[in-house]
Amino acid sequence: MARKSVLFVCLGNICRSPIAEAIFIQEIKERGMSKEWDVDSAGTADFNLGMSPDDHAVATLRSHGIECRGSARQVCKDDFFRFDYMLCMDDSNLRDLEIMKPVDSAARVELLGNYDSKGNRIINDPYKGTASEFEGVYRQCKRAVVAFIDSHVT
Repeated sequence: MARKSVLFVCLGNICRSPIAEAIFIQEIKERGMSKEWDVDSAGTADFNLGMSPDDHAVATLRSHGIECRGSARQVCKDDFFRFDYMLCMDDSNLRDLEIMKPVDSAARVELLGNYDSKGNRIINDPYKGTASEFEGVYRQCKRAVVAFIDSHVT
């Protein structure tokens, strides 16, 4: 069976995309699907390179029993060939990825929110926000990640 791959993308790769990545990793682990997926996250901007995920993002994930790993990196050209899916958080991320995407890339670039069962396409940036805002991002990412995985189970 060929492995599938997904990259979660937000602006700075310290809030939304690490939350989505951590939820995805936890979900596929619980389903016994870890060997079927390559998972990562990145940002469209370069101003947080090497930084750990935001403290609020880490605390929110921990409150749900999920560990957060990694450090911020920027999307690069190779990502468009390495990943089958590039799931971003808002229209600005989507535009940036569409501009960056090489013509010969087969990566599917779309909003993670397209999979949200409540129809909330945009996952707003909680940066410098409250714990409640981070919890809202968690819940929205959870719904969308679960729906994405469900739609790709064969």
